[in-house]
Amino acid sequence: MKKMLFAAAMLLCHTYAVYAKNGYHISLRMPGVTDSVVYLAHYYGKGRPTIFKTDSARIDKRGNAELRSTSEDFTGGIYIVYLSDLLTNFEVLLNKGDDITIVAPKNAIPNDIEFKGSPENTRFAAYVRYLNTYSAGDEVIRKEFEMAKTAGDTAEVRAKAKVAADKLKRYREDYAAQYPGTLLAKIFKAMELPVIQDGDHYLADGKTKDSTFAYRQYKAHYWDGFDLTDDRLIYTPLYDSRLEEYFNKLVVPYPDSLKHEADMLLARTKGTKDMFHYTLWWLTRYAENSKVMGLDEVFVHLVENYYMKGDAFWLKPDELKKYTERARKIAPNVLGNMAPPISLPDVRTGKTQKLYDIQAKYTMVVFYSPTCGHCRHEVPLLDSVYEAVLKHKGIQVYSVATEEPDSTINKFLKEQKLDKKWMNTWDPQRTGDWHDKYDVYVTPSIYLLDEKKIIRGKRLDHTNVAGLVEMLEKKQKSGSD
Repeated sequence: MKKMLFAAAMLLCHTYAVYAKNGYHISLRMPGVTDSVVYLAHYYGKGRPTIFKTDSARIDKRGNAELRSTSEDFTGGIYIVYLSDLLTNFEVLLNKGDDITIVAPKNAIPNDIEFKGSPENTRFAAYVRYLNTYSAGDEVIRKEFEMAKTAGDTAEVRAKAKVAADKLKRYREDYAAQYPGTLLAKIFKAMELPVIQDGDHYLADGKTKDSTFAYRQYKAHYWDGFDLTDDRLIYTPLYDSRLEEYFNKLVVPYPDSLKHEADMLLARTKGTKDMFHYTLWWLTRYAENSKVMGLDEVFVHLVENYYMKGDAFWLKPDELKKYTERARKIAPNVLGNMAPPISLPDVRTGKTQKLYDIQAKYTMVVFYSPTCGHCRHEVPLLDSVYEAVLKHKGIQVYSVATEEPDSTINKFLKEQKLDKKWMNTWDPQRTGDWHDKYDVYVTPSIYLLDEKKIIRGKRLDHTNVAGLVEMLEKKQKSGSD
């Protein structure tokens, strides 16, 4: 019996050693809470309500519970402890191997929590209390703004707000300097935004004011405080919003610019697990779902240079295949490429009509279905733009009906008075490869080709095609490509 007890004790010691090495061990003392369930959740790039439950335990009659993990994949970050009412919750900082005791009386959450075995969480609790005081003061200042009656009143309140904000900023800076490398210090550094130098700034001639200085300085130093090599920062609510601001407000939405910026971030996160994973996933989703014309080229770039080279280590083979197949469909029709040739019979005469036989300054290729509700709305509007603007610029239209019998197609074309105006084709035998080469997964799908049949626009509609033509003509006059 003694040997068995000794063995159990050794096993227990070994188990706690494992906790200390890999996962975490949290002893919860929650006076006032009994016979309930407590959950542990974490952030993943985004703030609330986007959190992910990772652990749970039952609180016994004395208000005690244990949360533990031995996972080697555990990284750390900001975690949320919450009760089953989903309202009672507080945050805790976790690092790999933490063994913490938390005393959290229900009526004291989240402002008066005691941590044992984690000096960093004790400091974090002090920061939370400070932040609550700051928020209360901020609410007072907000009400003072509402009550301000003169410009002087507003200026006085604004000065008061700046003093409070500067004090909070110094709190974080002082902490980061005193405890460098700790998780909370990394979080505070990641929250810092670039400070623009005061005063006027001039171009190289020393006379002309540099109107872009603030933008360039802000963009150049945007990631200075954010440690892109620390996976723990993915398990905070910081990264996603920083990516959103950077790519939506600071990066020029051109394929080459986005490819450059994407490669820069991926190079800086290379070698990490979670940070690289999230960055590549976010960039891929951003490029694939963007409504900005031409950004599908960025999607192809990411798939060819990262996914197809084995960097998307988290994907299963069938999941990876979906990305590669999607990129292969998009690649032939990115902006700047020669348009894939099309050779289909005319709907009315049956005569073969070749896209490359059209001799025009621009050719608009329209894929549509006569029974598609959006097509029936868009095609007449597109024709109105054609009549008002496009045909006077030497543009011809090559249309492809993607489905339905010729009688339905001809009826639609006659109703819209397009039967003798456009070059109208269809694919009755479904033998053409236009569907894949032009990535026609929705209709209508509209492309604009120049006189050399180079793709200059795609995924267009009646609201932007004329503007695109005007832009291309201006570029041509200026001599730029």
